[in-house]
Amino acid sequence: MRNQFTVERGKETPSTAERRIHEAALRIFARSGRTDLTISELATEAGVARGTVYNYVQPADDLFDEVTARLSDEMYRRVNRSIATTEAASNPVARLAMGIRLYIRRAHEDPLWGKFIYSFGFRTKVLQKLWSSNPAEDLLAGVQSGQIHANPERLRATMSFIAGVVSGAIYLVATGHDTWRNAGTQAVEFVLQALGVPGATVTSLASQELPPLLPDD
Repeated sequence: MRNQFTVERGKETPSTAERRIHEAALRIFARSGRTDLTISELATEAGVARGTVYNYVQPADDLFDEVTARLSDEMYRRVNRSIATTEAASNPVARLAMGIRLYIRRAHEDPLWGKFIYSFGFRTKVLQKLWSSNPAEDLLAGVQSGQIHANPERLRATMSFIAGVVSGAIYLVATGHDTWRNAGTQAVEFVLQALGVPGATVTSLASQELPPLLPDD
């Protein structure tokens, strides 16, 4: 187990420093549109010494995959934990609708996260996992329960459709072209209507109260 060490902003555990480095890398990737960076720019962005970065990033070429894997796993856990606190937890269609809006609301709360998603969301296998975790599980459960009408043999194509709708909404919100509430409502309506969910249910789920997006503790 690694020992604690000191960086410019005070004493931090290795996990805290590593998280700061990954968050700094995400900001650089989002702002630049690149999937590569230098140790120097990462150290500057994270506010740590170059040596600290070397402790956690070896080699730097792998950092993009590390960041996207961390982002995917983190969002999966946070969405699941948040929905578990609501009445939607037992209904796959309600979970799908709520998850879509939680993703879109996060783009409002963290525009750089949103930019990262719409810039790279279809470019890496790891980020594709983001679209095939929570939404795919709820989609399959909805089909199996008869609440969603989708061809089981075309679930991959259906997930690509959902991912495209959500990514487009995230783009509109992160770039300031729409509010998260409006974009989220329209995205849910578009998706659920396409999946054959009854109109009254669509209207209700598109405006259901959202829980806070719980931290990844």
